[in-house]
Amino acid sequence: MKNTPKLLKRLLNVYPPYFGAGIKIHDISPDWRRLKVSMSLRWYNRNSVNTHFGGSLYSMIDPHLMLLLLEVLGKGYIVWDQSAEITFVKATKKRVTADIMLTESDIERIKAHTEAGDKYLPTFTIDIRSDDGELVAQVRKVLYVRKKSEMRAAA
Repeated sequence: MKNTPKLLKRLLNVYPPYFGAGIKIHDISPDWRRLKVSMSLRWYNRNSVNTHFGGSLYSMIDPHLMLLLLEVLGKGYIVWDQSAEITFVKATKKRVTADIMLTESDIERIKAHTEAGDKYLPTFTIDIRSDDGELVAQVRKVLYVRKKSEMRAAA
């Protein structure tokens, strides 16, 4: 079965860790370059001071960049999450959202750095904002990307 944005959205929305954290995928663009995600505060995803639990804030970001990039680059590439760092800016009880995007220049840069088979570690910054637009947290993600060797890609 071919993976489609609509199918991935459905699967992610019933995936137990996301469902349990109250994370909702709203849209994945047909070209796999944009994903919109949100999380409302619930009794089961709040911390001891009744604001969004930091682990849930990070969970709403992970692993979407990797999944999008796998689809955009295709089977000829290896893509993994390398590392991540989250900076908490402002606590909130409001619904939070993130718009995760891959630009054309991101994709061109990745292809150029991996053309000879070298690994590349692109870095992305994703803002998590409350419904009123205030910055709640910022996630810095580093991915590992490498073009598969011809022999492995043919297998």
